[in-house]
Amino acid sequence: MQRFPLAHATHPQWRMAAALVLAQLRAQLALPGASSPGLALLYITDHYAAEAEAILANLSAELPEVTDWAGTVGVGVAATGVEYFDEPALAVMLCDIPADQYRVFSGVAPLGLGFEAHSALVHADPRTPELSSLIAEMAERTASGYLFGGLSASRGDNVQFALGGDGFIRGQGRSSGVFHGGLSGVAFAEDVAVISRVTQGALPIAGSHTITEAERNVVYQLDGEPALQVLLRELGVTLDQPEPAIQAVRATLAGLVHPEDAAQDSGAIGHTGNFGSDVRVRHIIGLDPQRGGVALAELVDEGMQLAFCQRNVQAARADLMRICAEIREELEPAELPLAAATAAGAPESEPARARQIAGAVYVSCSGRGGPHFGAPSAELQLVRHALGDVPLIGYFAGGEIARHHVYGYTGVLTVFLVG
Repeated sequence: MQRFPLAHATHPQWRMAAALVLAQLRAQLALPGASSPGLALLYITDHYAAEAEAILANLSAELPEVTDWAGTVGVGVAATGVEYFDEPALAVMLCDIPADQYRVFSGVAPLGLGFEAHSALVHADPRTPELSSLIAEMAERTASGYLFGGLSASRGDNVQFALGGDGFIRGQGRSSGVFHGGLSGVAFAEDVAVISRVTQGALPIAGSHTITEAERNVVYQLDGEPALQVLLRELGVTLDQPEPAIQAVRATLAGLVHPEDAAQDSGAIGHTGNFGSDVRVRHIIGLDPQRGGVALAELVDEGMQLAFCQRNVQAARADLMRICAEIREELEPAELPLAAATAAGAPESEPARARQIAGAVYVSCSGRGGPHFGAPSAELQLVRHALGDVPLIGYFAGGEIARHHVYGYTGVLTVFLVG
């Protein structure tokens, strides 16, 4: 496995952008020692959504050696050190992974028997019914239980790309490789080594609380107190002055953790500092002054942990640097005691080799990117500064997928390793 060829371009006409991408890829494939990858990841901005079928047909015809395609649409696409936000653009990364180590799946080619999935890159339509349950079910079908990816984000069609060289289910007919609804993506075998991390973009206002009374998506009590009373106290506002109170609430979100996740991650919601990776941030969508309730854009259960929070640029930058540092640390070889190394037959003068990043996928929230980090491509530049000039592709999503959860206002960074 070598470094993955990567290309990206912007142009008002998709054919010109595709031609620029193809020229970049062919130049990289012509280099000495270059391989012939069979899997491509393709992300487009929603400016090109209506032309998704034509784009995939063009690229797959021009790159006949690439037999498998996966991807989706976002309000922006990302590449190494750069983002194309709210402009016509596309990006392609060719993944040099053995054909028997992955499978593209979709509605006409579901992940079936004969392939042991260890992890999976998943793209999903946000309008799919019971989406959270489908993602949890998909996670259960992988040996590690780990998914990474995100929801499509488009002001037009929520398209997904999923074209596999293994064909389609008999009786389902053929497909253009462009889908609407449901899940699609790429499942990977155990030998495909990946490291994945979630970075949060919100900061707790105060400590966490236990939901002690709730009904569907409305929290009525936190630690036995009316939830609205807790919220107003932590924001330092009162309904006697409704205008500043409403403005403060509109700028506030809620971080949620299931009890089982909180038990595994004692730092999921701290009194200060960033959220842990199991916290899912959701909007506050209404208040019930009569019953003291706070309505959230998520079904809640009693026993869940909740912390009111607000988006914070400094916290987002610091947390993004943290996950990049964790990934770099995992790349370094583990240090063995001298006795153990000698017993294993390793010469003392031969140091262990660090693993290298062959390519990376970064799915960030459509509410992040340059507008949130303060400058165009600032978020991607942080990743590039921390990880180096590695091939990276991604998009700005309507929700981010990590493990078996759908997140908001986060970034999910996943790297493929070699060595």
